[in-house]
Amino acid sequence: MSELETDAPRILRLSPQDNVAVALETLPEGTRAGGVTLSARIPRGHKFALAPVADGAAILKFGQVIGFAAGDIAPGAHVHVHNVVLHDFARDYAFCADARDEVLLPEAERGHFMGFRRSNGRTGTRNYLGILTSVNCSASVARFAARELERSGVLDAFPGVDGVVPIVHGTGCGMASKGEGFDVLSRTLWGYATHPNFAAVVMVGLGCEMFQIARFKSEYGVDETDAFRTLTIQEEGGTRRTVEHVVGALTEMLPAAAAWKRQARPLSELVLALQCGGSDGYSALTANPALGVASDLLVRHGGTSILSETPEIYGAEHLLTRRAASREVGEKLVARIKWWEDYTERNGGEMNNNPSPGNKAGGLTTILEKSLGAAAKGGSANLAAVYEYAEPVTTPGFVFMDTPGYDPVAATGQVAGGANVICFTTGRGSAFGCKPTPSLKLATNSDIAARMSEDMDIDCGDVLEGVSLEAKGREIFERVVAVASGAHTKSEELGYGDAEFVPWQIGAVM
Repeated sequence: MSELETDAPRILRLSPQDNVAVALETLPEGTRAGGVTLSARIPRGHKFALAPVADGAAILKFGQVIGFAAGDIAPGAHVHVHNVVLHDFARDYAFCADARDEVLLPEAERGHFMGFRRSNGRTGTRNYLGILTSVNCSASVARFAARELERSGVLDAFPGVDGVVPIVHGTGCGMASKGEGFDVLSRTLWGYATHPNFAAVVMVGLGCEMFQIARFKSEYGVDETDAFRTLTIQEEGGTRRTVEHVVGALTEMLPAAAAWKRQARPLSELVLALQCGGSDGYSALTANPALGVASDLLVRHGGTSILSETPEIYGAEHLLTRRAASREVGEKLVARIKWWEDYTERNGGEMNNNPSPGNKAGGLTTILEKSLGAAAKGGSANLAAVYEYAEPVTTPGFVFMDTPGYDPVAATGQVAGGANVICFTTGRGSAFGCKPTPSLKLATNSDIAARMSEDMDIDCGDVLEGVSLEAKGREIFERVVAVASGAHTKSEELGYGDAEFVPWQIGAVM
């Protein structure tokens, strides 16, 4: 990120090439700012023209194209959806042009966190029991069983267990028995069934659904163990009996689950999901680049960070392909972009549909502008690998996972891939939490941090008051390590996470 140029009234010009500036406070019509006189009121987080922009000419922010003028734009004019359009334009992917030799910290200087080292060699940051569902038809039974286990008081005798989580969803039947949709659900459920933040899992089905548990176990080579059991409502004899049997199985699993203890583990075993939602005009200025600094720090310690939400890097993907560790990695990212262009066209949409009404109210005009800010979460490390949705993430460093832009769906894929901590930036105030993976909320501006203080973990708005991105990134990094070691996030204190499991549903509902 370039050095910010400030002026009074408070504005930002992010690159010398930019023909727009961002208002850091609401500026009345007639205000003199950035060498021009404003011809309209400019809400905070929104843009105004610093120079004449001819009809069809590019609008530049961060020195990058964020859209094109829909008619002549005069200096001082509000630049937003009413006078900006989007069309495709040539982007130089320049594969690997900016890739560099990664410099990891010497082994003796790398940090540690206190985690749960599982028998399969992976490390968890939480110690939950899980009730996984193969189909929506078993969702109520999973919730009934979790409620009954909690009501029984048996968990009170095992304080080392963080609780029981019913993982329910709206699919598993009414779908094709093969193809993209089925494969995605299979990978997602497998990722949760084997997630290191679960000490033990019971998987519950109905019995007649398209997503058969027996097939799932066969394809993944799953055996029943003391930490993984399965059953179906039809085989157990109905709802009440199934609930009793799930509660009984979990009760039997509790002593072994509680026996897991935190121990010092290297930060190389942390897998951080990078998320954003309810973005605003400040996201690209404060929380997202600060999170990028934290991501780079984790990578230097040998850890992994996962950027996702493919529709929200659209138009900025060339900045990632330039950092690709190999041409193959860069081309895989471009292939996912092309898939999304085809996918949206088949479904009567367009990539620029992505900015939500809240995003636009916060000052984001096009998907290109939003993408430039979203990509900043990925810091500056090489792009080491590209994964499809919910694929197990096995390559350390900075990686990308193909997901939709819808936050719960994206986070579900990242967690299925192995993320054991989430950092979620927000400017409008997204209320999000996740189980079994704790989620830190990073406010892009101090106003939302104060207004939603019970939801926000870190205020990144002070970057605009002089706190450096490096210092804020270090603060985020240190909080991530603390949360990985057991410190609670605000969303955990509020009880979020039981309803945020949302697998990506691709294909027709039949």
